[in-house]
Amino acid sequence: MGKLTVALLSGGISSEREVSINSGNQVFEALDKDKYTVVRYDPKDDIPKLVSEAETIDVALVILHGPYGEDGTIQGLLDLLGIPYQGSGVLGSAAAMNKLVAKHLYRQAGLMVPEFTVLDKKQQVLGGDYAQWLGLPLVIKPLEGGSSVGMTIVRAEDDLQEALDTAFKYDRRVLIEAFIDGVEITGGVLGNDPPDALPLIEIIPNPDYEFFDYEAKYTPGATQEICPARIDDDLTARAQTCAKKAHEALSCKGYSRTDMIVKDREIFVLETNTIPGMTPTSLFPQAAAEAGYSFSAMLDRLIELGMEEMAERTPE
Repeated sequence: MGKLTVALLSGGISSEREVSINSGNQVFEALDKDKYTVVRYDPKDDIPKLVSEAETIDVALVILHGPYGEDGTIQGLLDLLGIPYQGSGVLGSAAAMNKLVAKHLYRQAGLMVPEFTVLDKKQQVLGGDYAQWLGLPLVIKPLEGGSSVGMTIVRAEDDLQEALDTAFKYDRRVLIEAFIDGVEITGGVLGNDPPDALPLIEIIPNPDYEFFDYEAKYTPGATQEICPARIDDDLTARAQTCAKKAHEALSCKGYSRTDMIVKDREIFVLETNTIPGMTPTSLFPQAAAEAGYSFSAMLDRLIELGMEEMAERTPE
C-alpha cells in the first residue's frame, strides 16, 4: 500500500481557533511522512479547496474545536465528500457539543450528572431563584463550546449576572450547573465497537486558578496532571466504565475524553470531548502514552479507526 494522502484540518472560525492551529501544527510534525502525504486545510478559508480536491484525499484528520468543527458540521461535509475521518460522526459530535442533550443522554444511560438548568438569553434572569434551587457555588458556561471559554464559577448571588453576560457572549443559551467540589479526573477511550478505556488523569489546577479554565489548560506549568489518577482500583474501574458509557450514550466513535468529578466515592459526569486537544502534552495523548502509544502511533491508530468506520458504513 502506498502513502495515504491526509487532509489535516485545523484553524476554523470558533473561539478555539488558536488552540486548533497549535494542535494542528504539532499533529503535522508528528505524522510519519513516510506513510502520509499531508495537505493542510483551514476551514476558515479553504472549504472550496477541500471540496475541489476531495477525490485526491484518502482520509482526514479533523483537529478542530468548538462550533463548526466539533459539532458535526465539518463531519457532515466530509460524509458528503466521501472522505473518512477520525472520531465521531455527525450525530455523536452534535450530541456531545450540546451540553443539554448530552446530560439527558447521560442520565438515560444511568450516569450521574450535577443538577442543572438552561437559560435562554431572552428569558428574565432571577438570580436568587437559581442560587436557592441549585445552591452556591454555581457553574455558568455556554451551552455549546469547549476549553472552558466563557465559563465562570459564581460564589455569590451578586456575581451571577456578570457570569451570565460573559457566557452569553459565546452562545444564546447557557448552562447553570451546581458546582461539585471533588477530585477532577478525565477518562479517554480509544477504539471502535467496543472502545477500550485509557488510564485516567487527575487534574490539579495551580492555586492561582480557581478552576481548570482556558488559561489553566493552555499555560505551560499552570496545571498538574497526574496519570494514572491517584484513586483506588474500584473508583478507577468505575470511572473508566463511566467514560465508556458516556462515549456510547452519545453515539461517539473512535475516541473521546470524558471529564468527571469524584466526590464521596460518587462519580459525576460533566461533559465529553469528541476532539480532545491534540498536542503531545494534551490530556488524551498523555493517557494514550501511559497505555503505550507514542504520539505518532496514536495518530496512526486514529487514522486506522476512521478508515475502518467509513468502510463499515459504506454499502457494498
